[in-house]
Amino acid sequence: MQGVYWLLCVLGTMLPYASFIPWLAEHGLALPLMWQQIMASPLAVFAWADVLVSALVLLVFMRVESRRLGMAQAWWPVLGLFSVGVSLALPWFLLMRERHLAARKAQVH
Repeated sequence: MQGVYWLLCVLGTMLPYASFIPWLAEHGLALPLMWQQIMASPLAVFAWADVLVSALVLLVFMRVESRRLGMAQAWWPVLGLFSVGVSLALPWFLLMRERHLAARKAQVH
């Protein structure tokens, strides 16, 4: 699964940025315009609400699961959450979790 999670990290970074970077190049960091476009339609609001709730759920999951498993440095994917979004942070955390579990299993055997 580690290879799958790596691939999802790459896709989860490239796909959102493929849309955001051209917008940023055209408009710069125009926060009022960004907010206006986020609120432009009920569908856009729906999508952003879904992303924000998913990000909150992911933060709670990462905190609880990393404590439960005793994962060190489990906060790294939070950087992905704030720099890209859930599409990077979730597979990054799952990759770290998979590695942690594999290392624990190797110590037992």
